[in-house]
Amino acid sequence: DKPKISLVLGGGHSIGVPLATSTDYSFIVPTATMTIHPIRTTGLVIGVPQTFRYFEKMQERIISFILRTSEIDRETLKKLMYATDELANDVGTILVGEEAVKYKLINEVGGFSSALKKLNEMIESKNQ
Repeated sequence: DKPKISLVLGGGHSIGVPLATSTDYSFIVPTATMTIHPIRTTGLVIGVPQTFRYFEKMQERIISFILRTSEIDRETLKKLMYATDELANDVGTILVGEEAVKYKLINEVGGFSSALKKLNEMIESKNQ
């Protein structure tokens, strides 16, 4: 029930994306990146339909969470997630600063002072 703000300072990927969107309001510095990619694994994977369905369910849970906690739309998120033209030998998209805001994944470009100011505003409005 307390106001929460996130601030992406460096590189956010994998679980960092849902963590950044999980707060009440999010910031990203202009040079920070967010890598949007599907679930993947290293090591031995048993190649059976059950494994595929398990990964599919995990991916859908992550997509649903990001959609609930940001303003990005499903089609855009999946397009960014499965893009094959940006990352060498991989799939996904890297968003830098303003791009994350443009796609409505993050609320605003700003640094620590912006995040602290917004947090204080949210605390004040909650106390009134």
